[in-house]
Amino acid sequence: MLKRKIENKIEKFFKTQKKALLITGARQIGKTYSIRQYAKKTKKRFVEINFLENENARQLFEGAKNSKEILIRISALTDVPLEKGNTLIFFDEVQECKEIVTAIKFLVEESSYQYILSGSLLGVELKDIRSVPVGYMDIMEMFPMDFEEFCMANRVSENMIQMLRGCFANREQVDALIHNKMMEIFRLYLIVGGMPDAVETFVRTNDLRQVDGIQKGINRLYKKDIAKYDPDNKLYLEEIFMLIPSELNDKNKRFILKNLNENFKFSRYENSFLWLKEAGVALPVYCASEPVIPLLLSRSTNLFKLFSGDVGLLASMYMNGLQLKILNREKDINFGAVYENAVAQELRAHGFEVYYYNNRKQGELDFVVEYQGQVLPLEIKSGKDYTRHVALNNVLKIENYGIHEAMVFSNENVSVHGKTIYYPIYFIMFLEKEEQIDKMIYTPDFSILQS
Repeated sequence: MLKRKIENKIEKFFKTQKKALLITGARQIGKTYSIRQYAKKTKKRFVEINFLENENARQLFEGAKNSKEILIRISALTDVPLEKGNTLIFFDEVQECKEIVTAIKFLVEESSYQYILSGSLLGVELKDIRSVPVGYMDIMEMFPMDFEEFCMANRVSENMIQMLRGCFANREQVDALIHNKMMEIFRLYLIVGGMPDAVETFVRTNDLRQVDGIQKGINRLYKKDIAKYDPDNKLYLEEIFMLIPSELNDKNKRFILKNLNENFKFSRYENSFLWLKEAGVALPVYCASEPVIPLLLSRSTNLFKLFSGDVGLLASMYMNGLQLKILNREKDINFGAVYENAVAQELRAHGFEVYYYNNRKQGELDFVVEYQGQVLPLEIKSGKDYTRHVALNNVLKIENYGIHEAMVFSNENVSVHGKTIYYPIYFIMFLEKEEQIDKMIYTPDFSILQS
C-alpha cells in the first residue's frame, strides 16, 4: 500500500473546515486512491459518484431547484444510506459535470454531509469550477509521488528519514554507506518516477521493463486526451509535449520556440503551454530577471524551461535506453536534464513557485525560490565538478541582492563553504515551503488620533 502525504492534508482540512474540497491534478497520479484511503480511515459512510463512468450521474443536477432535490437524486444513485453527520460524498471526474459548481454551493449550505471532489485538468476547462464563491469550496493540488513518498514505498524507515532530516537541518554529513544507498534510491527514482502505478509495479516486481510499459501507456493516454479535449490545438500541444526531452537535453535547457515553427509567434502558442501546465503534464519554470523578492514581479512570461510533470515519464520518452545508463552511471548522457527535472518536480510538489535566473554578465542559476522570506539560489550538479558554479559566485557577491546563502545539490555528501551549502541531491526532499500562518491579527492603537 502506497502512503501519500495528501491523505493527512485532507484529514486536517476536514477537521477545521465545513467547506467542500476539490483535489485537482494530472491523470493517473492517485487522486481517487488517496480519497478512498482517507474515507477508510474516517470509517464514515462513503458514497462515490463517478461522472465519467456513470452517464446517469451527469444529469444529477439538471433542473434541481435546491439541495433537497439533489440529495434525493444522490440517494437514488447509491445503495449507501445517507446518514447526517456521518457520510462523506465523493464526486469523481467532476470535469464531466460543470453543474457541480452551483450544486456544491447548495449542498454545503445544507451542511448535513461532507463533500470531496476530484478532477483532472487534462484538456478540460475548469475555470467555472475554480470560480466557486469563497466559503463553499477549497482547491488542493496533487502531484506525482515525491521522493520521500518513493522512499517510503521502498521501505525506507521513518527513523532513517528523520535521521537524514536531522543531517539536513544541522548540515551534518551522512554515513558513507547510507549516503551511497540513498544515491542508489535517487537514481532509481529518476527512472521509476512518481506515478503510483509505476511505483507499485516496481515495488511488487522489480521489473523495470514492466515499469517502462506502464509509463509509455500513460504518455499515450496523455496524447490521446490532447486529441480528445483540444482538437483545434492538438498539433501544437502534441508537438510541445514530444519536444520536452530534446529541449531539456539541450545545453541551456530553455525551450527554444523556433524548434516548433520558424515563423513562431509566442501569442499563437501561449494557450497551449498554459493548457499543458494546468493539466499537470508539463512544468514551466520561468526566468526571473532579478533574484530579489518578490520573484513574481521580475518573471518573464516568454522565457522558460519546460519540464515533464514526472521524471519517470521523461526517462521513458528518451529512446536511447536511458534507464540502464542512469543505473550504470554512464558518462555519455546528460544527467543534468533528468536531475533538474526531478528537482523542479519536487519543489513544485512542496509548494514552491520555481524560477531560474539568467543574466549575460553574471550567468545562469538553475533555480531560484523564495524560502524563509529570502531568495534562495539552487544549483543542481550531476557531475564531479560540483564546486564549480561561476554564476552562483557572481550573484552571491552582489550586496544589493541580499542573498544570505545558497544551496548546491550534487552526488556528494554534506559540506559548507562560506555562504554555500553543499547537499546530496536526495536532500531536496527536505526543502519545504513553510506553512502559511492561519491568523495574522494586528491590533493598532490609534487612540492619539481620536482625541
